[in-house]
Amino acid sequence: MTHPVPVADGRLIGLTHYASRALLERVLARTGTTFTQSSALRTLADHGGVLERTSLVSLVRDALRTTDEPEIRTAVEGLVARGMLVASADDRVSLTDRGRELYDGIQGGGKEVASRLYANIPQEDLETAGRVLALVLQRASAELAAA
Repeated sequence: MTHPVPVADGRLIGLTHYASRALLERVLARTGTTFTQSSALRTLADHGGVLERTSLVSLVRDALRTTDEPEIRTAVEGLVARGMLVASADDRVSLTDRGRELYDGIQGGGKEVASRLYANIPQEDLETAGRVLALVLQRASAELAAA
C-alpha cells in the first residue's frame, strides 16, 4: 500500500505547529512559564533586554498575531512578580539576571526539542521548506496588514 506524498498546506503546517508547540509547552511547564511569558522574554532578549512596556506588549502582540493585550500585560506583570523582569519608574522593563537565566534555559530546552525533530533532514530540504514557509508568512502578514 502506498501513501501519497504530503503536500505543504495550511492543515499540515497547523498540525506541525501544534505538535511542536506541545513539546515546547512541556519545557515551559518545567519552568512555570507560559507561552506568552516566554514570548515576552524572547522579545526583550531580541531587543537588548530593555524595552518600554507598551512597546514590549505591542511587539509580543504582533509576534503572536493576537489582539489579547490584557493577557500579554498579565504575562509581563507575572514576570515582574517572579523577579524575571524589573520595571523602572519611566515604564521600561528589563531582563534581570534571573530572567536571562530563565530565557536561556527555555532556549536550551527548545533547541534540544528542535534537534530531535529536525535530525537527519537534509539541509537542502530544510532550506526549501524555509523558503516556502517564509513566503507563506509574508503573504499572510500582508493580508493581515491590509485587513
